[in-house]
Amino acid sequence: MRAVLDAPADGRSQRRAPHALRALRGRRRRVTAVFALAGAIVVLDQVTKAAVLGRLPLGVPVAILDEFVSLTLVMNPGLAFGLLGTVPRAWRWVVAALSLVALAVLARVALRVLPAGGWAGRVAIGLIFGGAVGNLIDRAQFGAVVDFVDVHWRGWHWPAFNVADSAITVGVALLALRLLTDRPAPAPG
Repeated sequence: MRAVLDAPADGRSQRRAPHALRALRGRRRRVTAVFALAGAIVVLDQVTKAAVLGRLPLGVPVAILDEFVSLTLVMNPGLAFGLLGTVPRAWRWVVAALSLVALAVLARVALRVLPAGGWAGRVAIGLIFGGAVGNLIDRAQFGAVVDFVDVHWRGWHWPAFNVADSAITVGVALLALRLLTDRPAPAPG
């Protein structure tokens, strides 16, 4: 509130908001941009999953690029890349709880990255948050995540994934790059 009430020292009116108020506006814009990106990822993820669920039979591949990419509807009860996919049905709440913990950790990282970070950190947080929410919606609705992009080449096969997984992967790579290349501020003095 102090920033709003601050008057210029010379008594003249000023056209610009005080620095502290501008900083708050800037932070609000950054947070809004992150949530807008996350929302766009959730919408894109859910729209593509709805399209796949309405058109593809479970487990039957449809070739897109022969010998490289196919669309194969898979219900993944585990974590990324099928980890913990064989957990008994009664224990799937553990997988959901791990997902919620990961989202909470992300929120904590976001609180550190958003105030000081550049565009890469904000984009990373938006991508990861949007992807995590998209997959959590699946877990709540189906008890598993809807995966459908199936990449394979010669004898190599990557686990099926979706838009949310792609967003999370790109976001984690961006965040890691930002954290690795971040230079600490010089010590005062």
